[in-house]
Amino acid sequence: MRKICVVTATRAEYGLLKPLMGYLFESERFELQTLVTGAHLSPEFGLTYRFLEEDGFQIDEKVEMLLSADTPTGIVKSMGLGMIGYAEAFSRLSPDAVIILGDRYEMLSVASAATIFNIPIIHLHGGEITEGAYDDAIRHAISKLSALHFASTEGYRKRVIQMGEQPEQVYNVGAIGLDNISGASLFSREELEANLGIRFKKYNYQVTFHPETLSDLSSEEQFRVLLEAVEEQADSYFIFTKANADTDGRVINQMIDDYVAKNPDKASAHSSLGSLRFLSVVNICDAIIGNSSSGIIEAPSLKTPTINIGDRQRGRIQAESVLNCNVEKEAIMFAFDKVKDASFQASIREVVNPYGDGNTVEKIGRVLTSIDLNKLRTKKFYNISIS
Repeated sequence: MRKICVVTATRAEYGLLKPLMGYLFESERFELQTLVTGAHLSPEFGLTYRFLEEDGFQIDEKVEMLLSADTPTGIVKSMGLGMIGYAEAFSRLSPDAVIILGDRYEMLSVASAATIFNIPIIHLHGGEITEGAYDDAIRHAISKLSALHFASTEGYRKRVIQMGEQPEQVYNVGAIGLDNISGASLFSREELEANLGIRFKKYNYQVTFHPETLSDLSSEEQFRVLLEAVEEQADSYFIFTKANADTDGRVINQMIDDYVAKNPDKASAHSSLGSLRFLSVVNICDAIIGNSSSGIIEAPSLKTPTINIGDRQRGRIQAESVLNCNVEKEAIMFAFDKVKDASFQASIREVVNPYGDGNTVEKIGRVLTSIDLNKLRTKKFYNISIS
């Protein structure tokens, strides 16, 4: 059996990886290994490693690495601690391959350690662009350390090849998060109210706002602008999920707590909703607001509009249900009015999600079953003629 180690550091990442982990766990061809790290192990971020245990997955390694600081210095030190822990974990696990998703700094440390151990890296969601955060550079760096690539669109597949990766090792499989939507039994409005202990209103919104790490505006300034627009919305309820452990993420989370404390009848805050509850909330809401990739990738499949604020997701392929606006109160207010417009609501009922149709795990499984992982240990640069 091929030993495949799946690494996860955040609640959102695990929500995307869960169907693939389930496939590997149930397959007779693979031995699933799980390495949990980062915010999963932090009480401040909800100890979300417990979601894996509740779903029946055995955690093979826990790597503590997250310092209680979200400054650049603190994050770089966390990356260093992670490298030490990942080295020890890989020495014990000896996986045949490591699966990494996305663009987070924890995964850059994982990829660096796996490279030195000569463990082939399988990368999901490479080739994408998010110009408003340093995640963009991290994603491309991980792609260059990886040997097998599962991109979410054909355009992204071509971009990975453009980076010098062998075409026969780069696959367009769609976005893995859509597998959670197809066939899912989502909670109803009434079930969510009982489950979350809230009361929806005429208009309802899900808000997730992460630090825009390359912006000239501070995270505090950006989020304050959003809250000013939120405050103007009458007969509305807002479900906030907190920011990741990025630079200044704790600043945003404190502002969320302060706002909810002052407006308990208008908003609630959650460290993590879990995948099913999150998708259920997005499904019944009038819009998802902020700068999370969920608004770009998953929301269109639920026919839910997205108010995408700022530059964090700038460069990503988007469906027509996504409204982009600057970090300005007036622009956000205009977007609120737009999603309430009956003609706009009607226009997105037939929206096509460019990230696929929700059978990504099946496509990945076919490749993993047939490919020789040992041949991935040696990489060759693929030259594209520019003459």
